[in-house]
Amino acid sequence: MTTINCCFAPAKNLLSVPDALAQLRAAGQTVVESEVVALADAQGRILAEPLISGRDIPGFNNAAVDGYAIRAADLHDGQSTVLPLHGQSTAGHASAEALKPGTTMRILTGAKMPDGADTVVMQEDVEIADGQVTFPAGIKPGGNWRPKGEDVASGQQVRETGQRLRAVDIGIAAAIGYSQLRVYKPLRVAVFSTGDEIIEPGQPLAEDSVYDINRYMLRSWLEAMGCAVTDLGILPDEYDVVKSALSSAAEKHDVIMTSGGASMGDTDHIADVLSAEGAVNFWRLAMKPGKPLALGQIGQTRFIGLPGNPVAVGVCFLRFAYPLLCHLSGQPWREPLSYPLPAAFKMKKKAGRTEFVRAVFEQTDNGLRVNRYAKQGSGVLSSLVQADGLIELAEDLTQLEEGDLVTFYPFDQFGFM
Repeated sequence: MTTINCCFAPAKNLLSVPDALAQLRAAGQTVVESEVVALADAQGRILAEPLISGRDIPGFNNAAVDGYAIRAADLHDGQSTVLPLHGQSTAGHASAEALKPGTTMRILTGAKMPDGADTVVMQEDVEIADGQVTFPAGIKPGGNWRPKGEDVASGQQVRETGQRLRAVDIGIAAAIGYSQLRVYKPLRVAVFSTGDEIIEPGQPLAEDSVYDINRYMLRSWLEAMGCAVTDLGILPDEYDVVKSALSSAAEKHDVIMTSGGASMGDTDHIADVLSAEGAVNFWRLAMKPGKPLALGQIGQTRFIGLPGNPVAVGVCFLRFAYPLLCHLSGQPWREPLSYPLPAAFKMKKKAGRTEFVRAVFEQTDNGLRVNRYAKQGSGVLSSLVQADGLIELAEDLTQLEEGDLVTFYPFDQFGFM
């Protein structure tokens, strides 16, 4: 059985965030096969082979404006020039004749430049009378046309393997003549929630129960990433039920993702099942929020066991699950973009763990800063709704002063926050 890396027994020390990420980066690999789809169906898919142009774009020298093609050598220096009009070249109906010296040819935007022409003068800048075109003094030689291969050269790679295809990528694929593209199949992800206290939204809610938040968030995030999601509902806190459900899901999915049940309580069975049925790669991390994060695999299926608190789910998904899922689906490891910004607050912190603080932008007279969102509890979902991103505080930091630079991850980079 393939494992991500060495197994960490529960009795050992908490694994640091940098070490956990380093191990995931080093051992991750694409787990999905590829398929060929029509160009019109490739939006949002992951490219499985490089997109290489078999032609120049544009494929010929062409006019950038409506106007008149000339030879710059025919222009009089310092005074206007009058040239007889001879022929026309339009888009799709290029003139077969070369431009004769001492003449001009009418040309429209996108039309092939006639042989011999090296300049196009916009129609607004000339005067026409009796088949003669008058060009003003000061025309810039070589202007207003696009050379063959200016955009893309034949043999040029325009997109790399592992790129998620956007509308502009579909456009350039069409431009170089692709009608089909080889892409990776969507990553198959099974999603569970666990816990006897979890109730499906819309159902009667007991006093000591809560509605299932995490499963719906995870489904939305995964689908926005292009995953093929199977919603397998809520698992009760029963070892045999959890074991059976995870084993069955592993047979049909590339990834299993759960929330809740990864702590050390008597009814939290995720880590125990994972140890018995597969391999535990991480169980507890030195971080806040999100310490009970279980990562491993059952057979060839990767397992991600997220905490139960919704904020911890969000932090762990963005910092660990997101780059890992990208990697498994055929993309490169996508480390979230971070920016150094000054803090608009101060705080004390315990050494030995990485902390993630929900933060909001604050525009000051001294520029943009980030401030700590008022409510930082791991169950305060509204903090994810209202925050602009996460601040990551390194494990060796104990005191943050106002104005210190912090590492800030904006939510808007993900597209699904």
